[in-house]
This record gives sequence, C-alpha cells and structure tokens, in this order.
Amino acid sequence: MTDTPIRLLLADDHPVVRAGLRAVLETEPGLTVVAEAATAQDAITRAAEGDIDVVLMDLQFGKGMGGAEATARITARPGAPRVVIVTTYDSDADTLPAIEAGATGYLLKDAPPEDLAAAVRTAAAGRTTLAPAVADRLMNRLRTPAAALTRRETEVLALVAEGLSNQAIGHRLHLTEGTVKSHLARVYTKLGVDSRTAAVATATDLGLIRR
Repeated sequence: MTDTPIRLLLADDHPVVRAGLRAVLETEPGLTVVAEAATAQDAITRAAEGDIDVVLMDLQFGKGMGGAEATARITARPGAPRVVIVTTYDSDADTLPAIEAGATGYLLKDAPPEDLAAAVRTAAAGRTTLAPAVADRLMNRLRTPAAALTRRETEVLALVAEGLSNQAIGHRLHLTEGTVKSHLARVYTKLGVDSRTAAVATATDLGLIRR
C-alpha cells in the first residue's frame, strides 16, 4: 500500500458544488484535490497535464461542451486519469453516453460522502462504481434488450420530447428528414407505440429520456 495520495480534479460549473465536493473529499485520508475546472474544456486541458488520478465530472456545463464529451476526450489519451461522473441526472439519456465515453464511475449528487470517497478510491484502482439506480437501470437494459434504444434513437426521441419537428431534429443532428423518420419508426416498434406523444410518455416512464 503506497502513501501517495490520490490526486483529484473537480469539474463542475457551480462553485458551491465544487466547494462542497472539496470539503467532503479533503477530510478523507489519502485524497487530495489538486485542481478545479469550471468548464468541460478546462477539465480536458487540466486533466492532460499528467498529475491527476481521478476527475470528478459533472454532466451539464451551461451552454458549452457536456461532461460526456469531455470524458471521452480525457479518457482517449494514453495514461489518462479515471473519470467519475457526479451529477443529478440518472436517465438513460445521461448515463449511457457517459459510460460509453469511458467513465469509470457514475454517482448522483445526493450520494453519502462515504460513497463518494469510496467511488474515488475504486476508480483510482481501475474498478467501476455505479449509483444503485443507475446499476439497476443498466441491468434492466441487459435483461430487456428489445426495449433498449440506441444512443441516436435516444437523441432523436429527446428532441421529439422538446417539441421539435422531424425537419428541425434532422437539422440539429445533421441527419436527413428520412433518417429521422426511420429512427422514430424503430423507436415506435421497440416501445410498442404508434405516436410521438406515446413514445415520449413511454420512454419517460421507462427512464430512457429525462423528464
């Protein structure tokens, strides 16, 4: 067992949240917060300096790049630090992109302090920690793959939920209108529905998109 502390980067656009995380983590033996970042881009830049072991990453950073994309960029580098998502969001629309991007852990901001510290240590050791609600949802997806939407289908349906037309969705996601219709047709089949309203309602109930 080494005495070298686990070095942390806190990435969140809310100073109060960063201060809270710092207060919790710095009371834990063997953990030290060496840097903070208020934007996803700052987190990527700081994580690349080579002195960070674990990044605690929020998912939403105002209007800029999101935490999932930042996670993908950070973890793509050789010898990259581990990334633990710490967020208020637990829908598939949030958890799946983050985990696909390479996050080692996924916790909700209401997690007890001891769970947060344990997740950091687990991540530093290269193992995964998932909030119970997130783990349950991923297990359910594995058990019922027919209802599992692809990342693109989830993106399309989330924009339907925002009230966008197929044309507007295509413009936003750089897809043709026909491709958007194809994605929606598969969504309807998977969810057993026949309308946009029913698709949104069912996907929301299943936790596939955020309320």
